[in-house]
Amino acid sequence: MNPLRRLMATAALCALAAAPLMASAQQLTVSAAASLTEAFREIGTRFEAHKPGAAVRFNFAASGVLIQQIVQGAPVDVFVSADQETMDRGVKEKVLDAATRRDFAGNTVVMVAPAQGAAVPATLADLAKPEVRRIAVGKLATVPVGRYTKQVLDAARLWEPLEPKLVYADSVRQVLDYVARGEVEAGFVYRTDAELMKDKVRVLLAAQGHTPVTYPAAVVSDSRQAALAREFVNFLFTTEAQGVLARYGFSKP
Repeated sequence: MNPLRRLMATAALCALAAAPLMASAQQLTVSAAASLTEAFREIGTRFEAHKPGAAVRFNFAASGVLIQQIVQGAPVDVFVSADQETMDRGVKEKVLDAATRRDFAGNTVVMVAPAQGAAVPATLADLAKPEVRRIAVGKLATVPVGRYTKQVLDAARLWEPLEPKLVYADSVRQVLDYVARGEVEAGFVYRTDAELMKDKVRVLLAAQGHTPVTYPAAVVSDSRQAALAREFVNFLFTTEAQGVLARYGFSKP
């Protein structure tokens, strides 16, 4: 046989042999709150180990942004939010299967400042001092930690006085970056995020006065991998997955 034809024939045989594997592979797309990034990447790897042939692809961003994408038709199988309000919206919009909704983790909101900085507010009231010029918070419309922060500052009657100082971020990770780079004097993030950059930010206090931070997960109504999506949600409650979450600082819901 002509060497070129032999090469082409070999390539064709390889493609045919690989076809069943490609067809059997199940790709699961999970849209999850940005604060879950590191923990979920590890959980995804562990889930794949338990489900040969399954591949988990993650999309991490602010919960409000993710649910907007799903409402607009993004092909997603599992949605995981950092708050109940965003999950409620998805259920109301009928893009999530309410029967699969489950809370699997909790967190804490903390006030942080740059590890190296002159102005260090020790209390919420200190945020009103002139030396504190900028405070990073999540956008209220799309970032759950922003809404938790508003609850905290509202309870302390500080939201309106501090509004001129507020710098709005697209996600909790952007808030963390602003603080870590010293672009603001303070910010509000989850304790798990602060732990990731404890060499660059310092936790000043645990915020009080907000609703409990809980993370719900649910299967997307139009998921093409609904059975596998349910398995992923259930996997979040296994001892293995809960151990990963605990190691990254998440609490029980």
